[in-house]
Amino acid sequence: MLIGRIEQIVRHPVKSLRGESVRNTKVMKYGLYGDRSHAYIDETKKGKFLTITQFPEMVQYSARFQGEEQSDIYPRVIVQTPEGEVLDWNDRQLLNEMGKKSNREVSTIEYSPSHVPIGPIAEEHLLLVTDASLHKIEEIWGSEIDSRRFRPNLVLNLNDKVPFIEEEWFGKRIRIGNEVEIELVRYCKRCMIITVDPVSSKRDSSLHKAVIKERNNHFGVYASVIKTGNIQVNDEVHLLQETKNKS
Repeated sequence: MLIGRIEQIVRHPVKSLRGESVRNTKVMKYGLYGDRSHAYIDETKKGKFLTITQFPEMVQYSARFQGEEQSDIYPRVIVQTPEGEVLDWNDRQLLNEMGKKSNREVSTIEYSPSHVPIGPIAEEHLLLVTDASLHKIEEIWGSEIDSRRFRPNLVLNLNDKVPFIEEEWFGKRIRIGNEVEIELVRYCKRCMIITVDPVSSKRDSSLHKAVIKERNNHFGVYASVIKTGNIQVNDEVHLLQETKNKS
């Protein structure tokens, strides 16, 4: 059953930095090609990842791949700073700047395209939200919301604008385009990251409080990759009736 089309594809080459919206990419076993394939390490916390939780200003740094996607090596990753300077993601100047701002010692870690980056991708492979649910959350909060607060990988433009209908698809699969299949598995339980404005990095707890009160702290759904392949913006999305338990 045709339920909509892909409105937006977003990957985050560097964990917790602002991601890049792309027209097309590959879906790998671990999720979108290169999603959270690079990360910063907080050496003051015994090697834990440095994230927006500890350093909200990370959302003001945007990361993107520069070059063609390859199966054996990632393209160059470049980062634009809040001041507009463009540097390699592991440039010493950038690491020193982020370390000074966060009051931490910052190092880097990189995963290969063939490696499943279990660490940087802390939950399931993909995070999906729908346009109808985004609009409903705006209505609940009473203000326009930048979808980047929720850091989705896929934004689905629904044919029938039913808010939170995606939560009824747990255990079912959807096909994107001609190749990719994913299975919707569970709610996304929200953390303080949605309180951080993706432009200014200022915090506002009222959105999180609204999601907790009105949505039991759930917004968006996680999905596991069943079949890999290529996807692009405007691909048709079909809900498949078979579940994983059906022969």
